[in-house]
Amino acid sequence: MRSPGDLPVPEDGLLLTLFLTVRDVAVSRRFYADVFGGEVVMEENPAIVKIANSWVIMNPGGGPTADKPGVVLEVPQNSERVSSFLNVRVADMAAFYARAVEAGASFLTEPVDRASELRCYLRDPDGYLIEVGQSTGLLRGVLADPSADS
Repeated sequence: MRSPGDLPVPEDGLLLTLFLTVRDVAVSRRFYADVFGGEVVMEENPAIVKIANSWVIMNPGGGPTADKPGVVLEVPQNSERVSSFLNVRVADMAAFYARAVEAGASFLTEPVDRASELRCYLRDPDGYLIEVGQSTGLLRGVLADPSADS
């Protein structure tokens, strides 16, 4: 039996987790465990990976249920259109980037220095967009450099 600290169960108040609808639970579970150094706390139904002080919960899609009538869960159909994404903050971008690439992550670009932060994006096996950033100048009041978007 797992300890309560392994599962996303708040001792008081509330706790946020990220739920992802995935095509292949094993592939996605391995991605989040390997790339982000997470601990698999449940293999399936649902799969749960504990990452630092957060949890990613994964299950296949499906149709409406009694508690979500009219709602269908499905993976992204077009990875070029995004309405939300996971934002991950790291203490050392260079170390994270090197370890993630070694673990098989494929980034859209190498980290970009935006003056306020170092930032880059990758996609998980289902096409979900993930931003990884390290605050740098922001800690000294320096805002993002819009020219970094060119």
